[in-house]
Order: sequence, then C-alpha cells, then structure tokens
Amino acid sequence: MRLFIFIACTLLFQYYIFQIVRTVSQNRWLWIAYIALVFCIYGALIYQAFELQNQAQGINRRMSYVMGVFFALFAFQMVALLFLVTEDIFRIPQAIYRFFTQQSQTDYFPSRRKFLAQIALGLGAIPFGALLYGMFKGRYNYKVLHYTLNFPNLPKAFEGLKVLQISDFHAGSFDDPAKVQYGLDLIQKQQADVILFTGDMVNNKATEAEPWVEALGQLTAPLGKFSVLGNHDYGDYVAWGSPEEKVANLERLKSLQAQMGFRLLCNEAVVLERDTDRIAIVGVENWGKGGFKKAGDLNRATAQIRPDDFKILMSHDPSHWEAEVLPHPMPFEMTLSGHTHGMQFGIEIPGWFKWSPVQWRYKQWVGLYKKADQWLHVNRGFGYLAYPGRVGMWPEITLLELRGA
Repeated sequence: MRLFIFIACTLLFQYYIFQIVRTVSQNRWLWIAYIALVFCIYGALIYQAFELQNQAQGINRRMSYVMGVFFALFAFQMVALLFLVTEDIFRIPQAIYRFFTQQSQTDYFPSRRKFLAQIALGLGAIPFGALLYGMFKGRYNYKVLHYTLNFPNLPKAFEGLKVLQISDFHAGSFDDPAKVQYGLDLIQKQQADVILFTGDMVNNKATEAEPWVEALGQLTAPLGKFSVLGNHDYGDYVAWGSPEEKVANLERLKSLQAQMGFRLLCNEAVVLERDTDRIAIVGVENWGKGGFKKAGDLNRATAQIRPDDFKILMSHDPSHWEAEVLPHPMPFEMTLSGHTHGMQFGIEIPGWFKWSPVQWRYKQWVGLYKKADQWLHVNRGFGYLAYPGRVGMWPEITLLELRGA
C-alpha cells in the first residue's frame, strides 16, 4: 500500500511539473526528451536501490552519482513546483470568480501562465546548476580555515601551538587521486605541530582505505598524528557474513591507520610534553544521539591524566559536546568534531551568516562554538558521502592556533 501511494504521488508530481514544461514550449521533441530524462534518472535510482538491498553493501560510488543527479533534478522540480503552486493558490479563486461573473479569461491564463512558467523554470535551474557544479567541482574545492583561539590556562611552552584538524575522509567515495593529493598537499603546507583526524576514515569497509595508506602516511607533524573512530568506521551499515568478519574489518582498519602513522585513540589519552609543560590529547570512540553508536567513554579516556591538564578532546559526533562533555566534572578546553559535513550543502557568508538544512538536526553543526571557557569546533569534512559533491559547504582543512589569554 505504501509503495502504491508513493508511486501515485510521484506520478502526480511529475505530471504537474510536465505541465510547466508543456506551457513553456510546444515542441514535442522537447517533451519527449524531458520525459525520457526523468524516466532514466528515476529508473536508475530504483535499480540501484534494489541492487544495494540485494547485495547489502551500502552506498557505492555508482549509487552516489545516481543520487547526485536525482537530487539536482528534484531540487529543480521542487523550486519550479513551489513557485507555480503559490501562484495557483492566488489564481484559482480569481478564475472561479471570473467564471461566475462571466468575465473573459483569455488574456489572463495563457500569457500570464507561460510567463510564470518561464520564471519557475529559470529559478529551478539555479539549484540544478549549483548541485551539478558541486558534483564536478565543489567536492574537491578544499578550503583552509585558520582560527586563533585564546585560553587562560594554556601552558606557556605550547604558546602558538598549531593544531590541524581533518575529518570525515570517506575514502570509498573518492575517484580522483590527483585532486585528493592536492588536498593532502594543502594539509602538509600548513606546517602544523600536530594533526588530529576526527573520524570516518571509510564509508563501510576497511578495504576502502587501502589505496590511501601511502598518501596519508606522507603527512607529518612534529608532535604526531592522532585519530578517532567515526560512526562509519565500525562497518554498521553493511551486512557481514558473521560477527567475526565484522570484527576483523574493524581490526584491519585500525591496522591501516597505524600504517598511515596515526595513533588511534579509543577511549584513551596521550600526553604531549614541552619542557616541563604538558597537554593531553584525548580521544573517544563514537558517541552520537539517536540511533548512532554510543561507545565513547570520557571517564575511561581521562583515567590516566591529571585533572588540571590542558585537554584537547576528539569526539566524532558534535552532539556529544552538550550531552556529556560540558556536564563532565573534568573540563575539556577544546573539543574537535566532524560528522555533519555541513550536509555538503548550504549558504555561508563568513563572519555574518551560515545556513544548511543540517542545522535542523544538529544544534552545533559547523564551525566554532563556546560555552564558558570550553570551545567546540565542528569540521565540515574532507570528503563526501551519498551526494557526490559539495555546494557552499566546501571540504575543510582547519588550522587552529592556540594562544594564552
């Protein structure tokens, strides 16, 4: 029954959109081309959905591209639809009035309707073009964001410490090694003191990370490279032949991160020392609200460090910050998260305005946040997932420079 309702609503939706196309042009070949395009996109989406369901392998690269084209078409259609539906709300009462008062509608309907349909298609072309741009250019449009943060208790020996954060690599999505290498070169050019990776190395399986071991292994920092696990790293979104196979996959991913030179922190901490001063790099496993894994354990992670240590916490999901990090008796001066990707789509005017649909799901969704003397930074992510592109929320490399008060 649900499938029937979905098909009926889809056909009704497409029929309404087709009326806009037919109003703008009487060229039947254009009609046929449009119908064929829509049929191919929906057909490919349905085929890929059934294939993924049968194989239980999660979203692959081919499915990602199909979804990207579908999102672009859907955005185009929705903008056009909303524009004309709004116009219809005002037009229909007027048409009824004209009918009962026997006034002529000849001048009202055809010319006005065609003009508005042209505007609707023009407006719809904006998100359509933007989403296509995001697929072919935006996904590798790496941006380095530099912040200077002041902390009253920063140890003097760590004045000016450069912390580089990357997140959400999603290795299984990449298809252009040269452009990915360009992003990695940008990371190395920042000459950071320490590199912190805040989770989601892969989409589903450890094998996705294997082609990138050498490239990520070339990243260096004097104080080391550290990482944590994200929700995708556990292999929870694909079917495994046995529990042992799933465990082996996670162990393989941990081994690959070690080969890359990352010290993976699973509810543990590492102390960095300069002269007689020290700071603690704390890493927890994924902890997220809703149906996400809650394996992060702050008490266990901080068991071997001093209460007065300056602490940098890596926790993949930013919802952890308000839920457990802020209420914790041991303050964390800086928390680094990722996970949201900024939804890979949004509008941002630096220092003034930022918006993305993901903010309806996450209170802290991108950028810097502060409560009392505790900071949170949510990285937009280095890679992409599902929609194979980025619009407005570009792939991010974050350089945080720490200063005393």
